[in-house]
Amino acid sequence: MSFSDPLGDMLTRIRNAIMRSRSSVTTPASNLRGRVLDVLADEGFIRGYTETKIDGFRAFDIELKYFEGEAVIREIKRVSKPGRRVYSSVKTLPQIRNGLGIAILSTPKGVMSDAAARENNVGGEVLCQVS
Repeated sequence: MSFSDPLGDMLTRIRNAIMRSRSSVTTPASNLRGRVLDVLADEGFIRGYTETKIDGFRAFDIELKYFEGEAVIREIKRVSKPGRRVYSSVKTLPQIRNGLGIAILSTPKGVMSDAAARENNVGGEVLCQVS
């Protein structure tokens, strides 16, 4: 199965699973998806993820996080899309919900949150926003 936007597909799967109050969701695995999931787990938006094999293909089983019956992820959206790439310098990094949310960036030093990018003084492509 081929996708034009694999990261957008994963974010949509997470969004749909949250709307249905699912405890976990499965998505095909890739290096970029794994790095984005690492950031989400480090920032506390998901419980974690495990790599599995489904029909010979690698996949991630993502455990979603809920607090008092409400999903921790209130909104997750793709910013930089295949048709329109969005780049940001360290000075113009977006601040999501006054610091309560995060922006996930692809930088020369790897995939990281906006706070980590400010700390490392690097900018890059804004992949998505989570709040």
